[in-house]
Amino acid sequence: MKRLLALAALLALTACEKQPAGEPVIRTEIGSGVAEKTDAPSPTPTPTPSVASACESVTFEGAAFTHCLADPAKHRILTDLGPDDGAPYRSLAKLAAARSDDAPKVAFAMNGGMYDGEGKPIGYYVENGDRLEELNRADGPGNFHMKPNGVFFGTGGKWQIRTADDFYANVGDRPDFGTQSGPMLVIKGKLHPKISEDGPSKAIRNGVGIDAQGRAHFVISDGPVSFGVLARYFRDVLKTPDALFLDGSVSALWNPATDRLDNRAPIGPMIVVEHKDKP
Repeated sequence: MKRLLALAALLALTACEKQPAGEPVIRTEIGSGVAEKTDAPSPTPTPTPSVASACESVTFEGAAFTHCLADPAKHRILTDLGPDDGAPYRSLAKLAAARSDDAPKVAFAMNGGMYDGEGKPIGYYVENGDRLEELNRADGPGNFHMKPNGVFFGTGGKWQIRTADDFYANVGDRPDFGTQSGPMLVIKGKLHPKISEDGPSKAIRNGVGIDAQGRAHFVISDGPVSFGVLARYFRDVLKTPDALFLDGSVSALWNPATDRLDNRAPIGPMIVVEHKDKP
């Protein structure tokens, strides 16, 4: 009997010695803060984005927004409507597909500026220093004519937003880029006089504001919001003395860093923010 017990013990020991050694991994008990090694197989690491996003998700007054920052030290801004010899792209996807492999990397892009049924701008529009449409100061219906409307424009790293009347009276040199939209959301630190606190009209909306440092803040709502909520976000959180409504319902964002490429409806002029250097 003793011999049988000894033989069984020897066989058990031999079996244990023949077990293959597993790759050690870290297992942490939730809340313990202590890691211990186990013999479980190593998990596949989760890849991390190679390019940092210029956009972030934020919440304001219960509404979800995506906020994208363009910094003159890191980015350049241009407008793009379509190929020089063709019709407007009408979508960010077509814009993305048309860019050459050797073009500067895009940080993000948004639609920006009112347009007609063909996608052509109905207000001031400058692309690569060429004025394709003159300043529109006419009266009429719709958001564009909710005076004052305004112009987002710039040359080099100096970007500005002015009401259409201010632009007409004080801007003589043609900028590198420019697009007119309306209404203004914030004017010299105050909300547009015709924007109510939280009006009944709600839609997915986007806009742009310039802060005291000269940076451009682009914001798009992730769901329907009123003009008032969007305007207060620019004034109270981003601290932009001037901000301009870009569009509503059709508002779209292209963020290559997160593979976001909105395609809600045909759009018109687009604002492209490029990296100055390789990110």
